[in-house]
Amino acid sequence: MHLTLQHGAYRAQVDTMGGELISCRDGQGLEYIWQGDAAVWPGRNPLLFPIVGALADATVCFAGRAYRMQRHGFARRQEFAVTGHGENWAELELRDSPETRAAYPYPFRLRVRQTLGEGGFTTAVTVENPGPAELPFCLGAHTGFCCPLLPGERFEDYELVFAQPETCPALIPKGGGLDRGRTAPGLENARVLPLRYETFDALDTLVFEGLRSRSVTLRHRTAGRGVRVDFSGFPVLALWTMPDKHAPYLCIEPWHGCPHMEGEGTEFTDKAYCIRLAPGAARTLSYRVALL
Repeated sequence: MHLTLQHGAYRAQVDTMGGELISCRDGQGLEYIWQGDAAVWPGRNPLLFPIVGALADATVCFAGRAYRMQRHGFARRQEFAVTGHGENWAELELRDSPETRAAYPYPFRLRVRQTLGEGGFTTAVTVENPGPAELPFCLGAHTGFCCPLLPGERFEDYELVFAQPETCPALIPKGGGLDRGRTAPGLENARVLPLRYETFDALDTLVFEGLRSRSVTLRHRTAGRGVRVDFSGFPVLALWTMPDKHAPYLCIEPWHGCPHMEGEGTEFTDKAYCIRLAPGAARTLSYRVALL
């Protein structure tokens, strides 16, 4: 089911499948969210829970017992219940079930609030632990933005501009995993990262950890149109478009977690950036997108 949000001339849609915001249009009707293409990447803006990225052999251990889980977790393929809906906001919830416990043996509540505001949207995700034991999880966003935005423009007409100068190599996936010793040149005392399809054809995904910047802007180099993503609270930022497809989108992905890392242990709690939530506790992470 799709829910419609409105704020002034801005319009958005939220899908109860995955709880994701799947469309955001400005006052002129310009769409900023990639609308998916089965021949390229059918996703649009999936929520990543309770893992981010791929596990080694798609397997993880909880308290010594092995479980199978596919890349980016199961939340994106689950139907969320609508718990509230106003003119410019929607709240949705996913609770554990026999299906989720087969892969992730914990009770949980995953609440998503999508809010359309003046000039953009905010996604806030709250994880609650109703169980008697500690709840380990990772959480991430995977928003696909239209790039280019207008006919006649090229992907290479756009650039990424970080809020501060950065010196940070990019971690490069191999076999779905990461190794801090396997990097490519990323940012060297620079704020601007030009976009080229060839970069993603060669490297697949650029993963940055340790950035000082808490926001990044995807913009047309001369016209300035695009989006600014505030990812405060997320320690990792990934950039991706499907290699060798040259499709008109770029995913900007704030992560609190990452794919399996070389040298990590077999327990889920050994994973980098794993959050460990005490019984009865809740944790909220949010990111904001401003349309420029």
